[in-house]
Amino acid sequence: MNICQVPPPLKPNDLLRVIAPSGALRELEMFHKGVNLWRSRGYRVEFSSGFDQQWGYLAGTDDNRRQQLRDALNDPGCRGILCARGGYGGARLLEDWSWQGIEPKWLIGFSDITALLMSLSQQGISGLHGALLTTIAAEPDWSLQRLFDWVEGRPIPPLTGTGWGNGKITGVLLPVNLTVATHLLGTPFQLDLSNVILAIEDVSEAPYRIDRMLTQWRLCGALKQLKGIAIGRFSQCEPPAHISSFTVAEVLRDRLGDLDLPIVSDLPFGHDGVNAAIPMGISAELDGDQGTLTLCDR
Repeated sequence: MNICQVPPPLKPNDLLRVIAPSGALRELEMFHKGVNLWRSRGYRVEFSSGFDQQWGYLAGTDDNRRQQLRDALNDPGCRGILCARGGYGGARLLEDWSWQGIEPKWLIGFSDITALLMSLSQQGISGLHGALLTTIAAEPDWSLQRLFDWVEGRPIPPLTGTGWGNGKITGVLLPVNLTVATHLLGTPFQLDLSNVILAIEDVSEAPYRIDRMLTQWRLCGALKQLKGIAIGRFSQCEPPAHISSFTVAEVLRDRLGDLDLPIVSDLPFGHDGVNAAIPMGISAELDGDQGTLTLCDR
């Protein structure tokens, strides 16, 4: 994976477009709080036509959701794209999709938005794995400051977790939702994982399913290409009650601990808690001894 270009810094009065590329919008109160938070920073926030539609569990038909993304990308006045929520549906937009000819602009989201962020990075453009409009209002002040510092062109501090050892390396950051990224393995949207620091998180996946996904990464050889692994939060991933099981922590140790790579766990990103912004496609340093993830110059 090559280093990606960071879009131009945002500044007050810039226009940001809201799209719903995945699941249907349900968390209306948190959504509007998120919109107002961006507006309180001085940004103009406009809703893309059809963002509030619903088609089954999706936020409108594939064509409608593709058109939202296309319109935001093609709007010369739009400087950034804010994703309403995750859920499911982003990968469906990649069928018959082309990013060609677009100018670099911010794409911000996480969870199901992983599919779009990964695909955008194939075009050499860095997106931001960060809070959705339905989650950003719950972020603590330091996490909000981190997100705004990055998109407004300022440096951001290292993240600290628990180091598993194996020294320090430099690589290209790839922050993903594990489930979404797993389902892109073997497709044209699987990224070149050489020189990559893979940063993973997930939600509502039983330990055996986390095991199954990481085993797929092992069997297809993807993990052997990595430089290091950064592990965020695996929330609501407790084993079913009264059934013999490993914990998620035990699964992660079993499936990743023998790779002889620098690994840092317990980093503050993911669902159901602090979701520190992590840019995609940026050079970073992972220190498995000190337990830190540090961005290099953008």
